[in-house]
Amino acid sequence: MLPAYSNEAKDRIKKINDLKDAWVIVYANHFHGKQDIKQIREQSEKWKIKDAKELMENWAVGEFKTAWRLMLSRSMWKLIFAHIQDNTDKIQICFMKGMTKFNTWRKLVEELEIDGETKTAHKIAEKYILVGDYVWVSWDLFLTKHGELTLFVKEFQILSKAVRPLPEKFHGVQDQETIYRQRYLDMIMNEDSYNRFLLRSKFLKVIREFYDKHGFIEIETPVLWNAASGAAAKPFITHHNDFDIDVYLRIAPEVNLKKATVGRFEKVFEVSRNFRNEGSDPSHMQEFTAIEHYAAWWNFEDNMKFTEEMFEYIFEKLNLPKKMMIKDKEGNEKEIDWSTPWEKIDYVQWVKEKSWIDISAYTMDDEEKLRNDIKAAGYSWEGIDSQWVTTMIDYLYKKVLRPSIVWPAFVYNYPATMQPLARSSDENSNIVEQFQVVVNGWEIIKAYSELVDPIEQKAKFDAQKSALEKWDEEATSWDDEFVLAMEYGMPPQSWWGMWVERIITLLTWQDNLRDVFMFPLMNPLDID
Repeated sequence: MLPAYSNEAKDRIKKINDLKDAWVIVYANHFHGKQDIKQIREQSEKWKIKDAKELMENWAVGEFKTAWRLMLSRSMWKLIFAHIQDNTDKIQICFMKGMTKFNTWRKLVEELEIDGETKTAHKIAEKYILVGDYVWVSWDLFLTKHGELTLFVKEFQILSKAVRPLPEKFHGVQDQETIYRQRYLDMIMNEDSYNRFLLRSKFLKVIREFYDKHGFIEIETPVLWNAASGAAAKPFITHHNDFDIDVYLRIAPEVNLKKATVGRFEKVFEVSRNFRNEGSDPSHMQEFTAIEHYAAWWNFEDNMKFTEEMFEYIFEKLNLPKKMMIKDKEGNEKEIDWSTPWEKIDYVQWVKEKSWIDISAYTMDDEEKLRNDIKAAGYSWEGIDSQWVTTMIDYLYKKVLRPSIVWPAFVYNYPATMQPLARSSDENSNIVEQFQVVVNGWEIIKAYSELVDPIEQKAKFDAQKSALEKWDEEATSWDDEFVLAMEYGMPPQSWWGMWVERIITLLTWQDNLRDVFMFPLMNPLDID
């Protein structure tokens, strides 16, 4: 149910109906010829800025026209000054009594009968063009006595009327739930919020440019799949009515991307929406965007070099400062430096130093031993008694090591039990060739050399299947079709994945992933 209309909203509805009764089109079907405000400001010197006195005496020529949303309006006897906003900037406009005309869409008038009274075009601009409305205007440029660039309106027309008033401009939108639920209001009133989502769009564009420069092909893989494969996570399950089977929302596109390499695509990437039915917190959402790629002939060390090159490119193209302040897990401000090269941290060694547990020594059959050793070392968490070896190691790492890493660092040298899709090291079969990039305790990138041996892959899936049967909901699912593809021959390669929202959260100095989701999932609106 929608919120009740305020008295102001009811008055707006009456004005809309009065305009309609006067045969005014208040919701137009198009507008052509819009000019961006930023462009007007940048090119104002090229255009003729006219003398204000001349305009007020001789009428505007109306050389230009454009359309924007009204953000502020104030009347000063013969003059109405207003601010209008588009997706690039804001600018002031001016209506002068007797010097402007109103376009009803059907005809151009200097006055019009509305609600039984004759209204001049100036009065219509004052009383019927309200904050939040979209209008088009034809105009000439001039400077006020205070030097403010202003559009002198010759003619105007309503393009769309707002029924509900915008938030009060001085305070904007401050309620956190309103910000998340009605992000459109937040982006109208808060320039930082709008720019945050603009940066996200530019970030993805730059990423695609970088991939193109390095010979990658962008492909798309299914969101619905027969197996919850590609990562260790609890899936969302839905029902496919046509096939009459349960299917899973994509946890990750990995296995399908990897199958594409069997089919001759040597370098592929995807910007994908992934779904993991787990708890949420400031660093995790159940629905998120990932960028993942596969590169044939590479190993995880090649992807380390590629990662550093990518970030150098991103920071240069987006003109971002490499040194920035962030808040750590305790809320303390710390400086991080994205300059490369980044530090490399040994996963097994650091976890052992912090907890005295050598996680590389445990096999998939050591569930009870690892659980007892973790508890004996003084660590525990909700769900530990039902977790498999892989999940317990991951939780231990997240407790003792990851929160302490604030600066950008490569964490590498992972136990083989941790990643059933990764290739084991030739020097030590208990270790997989994998790394994560960690910043401020958040995993933002993960990569590894791929396992391309179908016999070994099948054995690892069998071990994960045992974990699922023992109720570890986050174990990786079996995937027969993936193994079948591998059996036809898969080139040596390396996988790489980036969590977009985490990167954008860090780059825009936010504390919560919800601040970089334009429309985060909320409970349904419940209004009496």
